[in-house]
Amino acid sequence: MPARLLYTGQVVVDLVMAIDHLPASGGDVLARSASFETGGGFNVMAAAARNGLHTLYLGRHGEGRFGDLARQAMGTEGIEIATAPSPGQDTGLAVALVEASAERSFISHVGAEGGLSAADLAGVTVTGEDIVFVSGYSLVHANKVSALLAWLRGLPRGTAVAFDPGPLIDCAAGAEVQAVLPLITLWTSNCEEALQFTGCENIDQALQSLASSLQPNALIVVRDGPSGCWLQHAGKTRHIPGIAITAVDTNGAGDAHAGVLLANLANGCSADQAALRANAAAAIAVTRWGPATAPGRDEVDALLG
Repeated sequence: MPARLLYTGQVVVDLVMAIDHLPASGGDVLARSASFETGGGFNVMAAAARNGLHTLYLGRHGEGRFGDLARQAMGTEGIEIATAPSPGQDTGLAVALVEASAERSFISHVGAEGGLSAADLAGVTVTGEDIVFVSGYSLVHANKVSALLAWLRGLPRGTAVAFDPGPLIDCAAGAEVQAVLPLITLWTSNCEEALQFTGCENIDQALQSLASSLQPNALIVVRDGPSGCWLQHAGKTRHIPGIAITAVDTNGAGDAHAGVLLANLANGCSADQAALRANAAAAIAVTRWGPATAPGRDEVDALLG
């Protein structure tokens, strides 16, 4: 069976608003634009699917209008949904505020995606060819984490486990994080998250610290914005250069990088080749407004060509 991406994180709906700057506490600003967009884990899955990786969403989704938006977006991208809508709940909402500098801030409300059960996961047959994606956000959802961890411990030998800590997992001390670390075969995060997680002062120290915490042959990928990304694998560290480009919206750039990275690894690319293509995809993504702006393979080929 060809490789698949099994995504266990959370799909939410983003209310994306473009503003000049954040308001002061108690203040108000006018947005230049506003739109509802499916986001969260959808961004990673869309990037992977657009680059040829068969993708399944294993998380929950709601019955209401936001759940309808999420399902419609996943259907458009060819993403399969493994669970039925959660009765009496809607999919969560995140307000994404994008400043003129292209920096973004979020305010989130958790919906159906914040829960998961063993029964939700029981219908999914996992093989050693699959890539299971775990989001750090999942580890802070009390109604999800126990079932997820139990399922992860039972994965078949050879199944790849990719982990993105996100901004909420700020250290390795928690029991949930300690349970996940031995399972990780691929780490993907931005530089700030890696430094925060390890407590290190520079990226080289953080890469070494992560390498000592994960499986001996784990691939560690740390994004460094327009500079590209850093790889740590099999005792070697290298920098994969980025592509100079003018950013208008950084929302979803890291997700684009992660999804394209996984798709190219699954397609047989080397880690360096996959990272270079992921850098190109992220560069294209930041030139577009919205969260799920990852390009397809042809666009990446054109930029690198």
